[in-house]
Amino acid sequence: LESSLLTQPWASVRFGESTFLAKVFFGDTGYILLISDLSSVWYESADAKAVEQRSKELNKRLTVHVSSFLNRLRNLMCPLLAGQLDATTAFSCHRSPRGLSLHVKSELAGLPFYWDFHCCPAPLEMVFRHLVRPLIQMNLALQRQVQELSSLLLQKDAEIEDYRDSGATLSRDRLQTEPFKEEMFQQNFLAEVRTGAS
Repeated sequence: LESSLLTQPWASVRFGESTFLAKVFFGDTGYILLISDLSSVWYESADAKAVEQRSKELNKRLTVHVSSFLNRLRNLMCPLLAGQLDATTAFSCHRSPRGLSLHVKSELAGLPFYWDFHCCPAPLEMVFRHLVRPLIQMNLALQRQVQELSSLLLQKDAEIEDYRDSGATLSRDRLQTEPFKEEMFQQNFLAEVRTGAS
């Protein structure tokens, strides 16, 4: 389940006044949920036995196969992560020192449908695998991209300067641009990053 979760994208979700990042994977015999408020990271992994037991506790009037239950949970969670809220489904969360509980209230076959995700603090290795490492890799990729684009802009400025030295002029003044100043660009970029982090 966790290896499949690695391929899932993070999504921003809001419960009441709190905003979280979350990702989830539903298989045929269980699910795994990872959720973070960027201060803490919680997760829950549940196999078919745990899903069956909890479904009996929360939905005594419903008798459905575990795979159908998992499919219903998938159909409730995926729209939430895609930012498409269903008016018939309510989500709420509760934080405690032991973890985070995510409560779901909906309907299934005309009957009330309830589910609780009981998330505990995620192990450090899981946080690193799903959050820290991808962020570092993305940061390095963006740094390389910025360096390549800066180099390309400097080359373009040199090319334009060469055209000007040869007597070429612009047909339209509005196309004229200022030369790219790499140092000023880096300073502005770092200032924006600091502002965004504070």
